[in-house]
Amino acid sequence: MTDQFAQVSVRILDKEYQVACPLEERTDLLDSAEILNEKMREIRDSGRIVGLDRIAVMAALNMANDLMHAQARDQLLEGGISQRLKLISDRVDHVLSDSQQLDL
Repeated sequence: MTDQFAQVSVRILDKEYQVACPLEERTDLLDSAEILNEKMREIRDSGRIVGLDRIAVMAALNMANDLMHAQARDQLLEGGISQRLKLISDRVDHVLSDSQQLDL
């Protein structure tokens, strides 16, 4: 890890923001800002919500909801993988046990 920081300029809804971040996270910050900008534009262009602060809150809520759903999917996948690995391990143990019994 490096202690170097980058000063990054991001544009969200036509407003410029200066953000400092670790140099190695610069690309992630720019990508995150682009995703946020897209979400906020979608909300603004829908015409149902007015005001930058309300648009930002709605974008944050939508993104938090997306994150929660992604985490739930990850947990399901992780649980499924863990079960499969356990099943494979049990099968390997069983085959090795049978093999050792034959060798005796």
